[in-house]
Parts: sequence; C-alpha cells; structure tokens
Amino acid sequence: MATGLVLYGYWRSSAAYRVRIALNLKGLSYETRPVHLLRDGGEQHSPDYRALNPQQLVPCLLDGDRVITQSLAIMEYLDEMHPELETALLPVDARGRAQVRALAMTVTCDIHPLGNLRVLNRLESQFGASEEQRAEWSRHWIATGFKAMEAMLVDSAATGRYCHGETPSMADACLVPQFYNALRWKLPLDDYPTLQRIYHACNELEAFKHAAPEAQPDAS
Repeated sequence: MATGLVLYGYWRSSAAYRVRIALNLKGLSYETRPVHLLRDGGEQHSPDYRALNPQQLVPCLLDGDRVITQSLAIMEYLDEMHPELETALLPVDARGRAQVRALAMTVTCDIHPLGNLRVLNRLESQFGASEEQRAEWSRHWIATGFKAMEAMLVDSAATGRYCHGETPSMADACLVPQFYNALRWKLPLDDYPTLQRIYHACNELEAFKHAAPEAQPDAS
C-alpha cells in the first residue's frame, strides 16, 4: 500500500523497532532512512536532523509534510489515520484501550528511558560507569518493569495469546523490542513466563520478523 511514509530510525533502537512493528501490523509501506546513533558522535545531532526533530531522537515519521515524533504518538497516529485497516493497535473499548496503553507505557515511560543510549553514555561520562555496570543498571530497570508487566498480564482476564486478546496490539509492539533488549543485556527471564510466551507468539508473525533489528538495511 503506497502511503509516502518515511521512517527515520536506527536498526537497534527499540523505539524505532516499535514503530516498524506497528507499520507492518497496519500493512503500511514506508521508506527507511537510517540515522546512525553512534557514527560521528551520533547523526541524530546533525543540523539537518535536528531541524526535523529538535529532540534529536529516533524514530521520526514523515507523512507528507507532517512530522510526527515519539513512538507512542506515531503508533496512535497510524491507528487513527488508518482505521479501515484490519489490525487495530488499540482496542475499541475504553477499558481495553486503557489496559493496552498502561502496558505500553510501562515500557516506554518506566523501562526504556532509563536504558536509553544517552542515559548510559551519561553514566559512563559523568560517573565512570564500566560496561558491566551499565549492563547491570539496564538489567535492574528492565527487571523492575517486567515484574510489573508480568503481574499486570497475569491479573487481567483480557490477556490472551498476546498482551490483550488474540490479536497483537500497541502493547505487543512495545514489549517485543524491550524483550530483545533484555536478551541483549542477558537478563534472567525465568520469572516472566507470560512475557516469554507472548514474545515468542509475536515473533511467529511476519510483521514482527520483518521489523527485527537484524532484518534492517542498516544493521551492522
């Protein structure tokens, strides 16, 4: 489906990974424009990209002359702009929408910001944190968030094959990239059987496979 969408991202950015999943679930085609977060001090700080996104973060979505930033805002924008498409990223009922948003925000507001590249770099530059200390920091905050998510999913009657029911939603689009990070940081996962089950169920779907970091053209 031709939409003229352009996604600025980085292959290993979990925030960009979420949006790739959402675009794929909606069946929307898009052009990828890589922004290397490490090369030359980070291409996100270049004048051209800063003019596009003053936050100097990825992802950033162009839809014609519209510029949309922040992964959750992008995903909700896609859902609202294309309600006719089969996969809805948010449920139709208010309680379901609240549950999916709560799960998604547990990742995007509570876990991810503390393990963001700029935070890890600051730990190193200001406090002299070693690579192992940075890894332990990341494991701690992922575990804290995953413990909450596991309980939220176990306690909800709406939990199905996926985070909410039998079709993937915005919550799954947020969970899978964070789970990828948990594996990358070697977090023990035995305490999160529901999250593991959902992660593996999602990764059976082409929308998630094609969004994976290693499947991106800029993967190194």
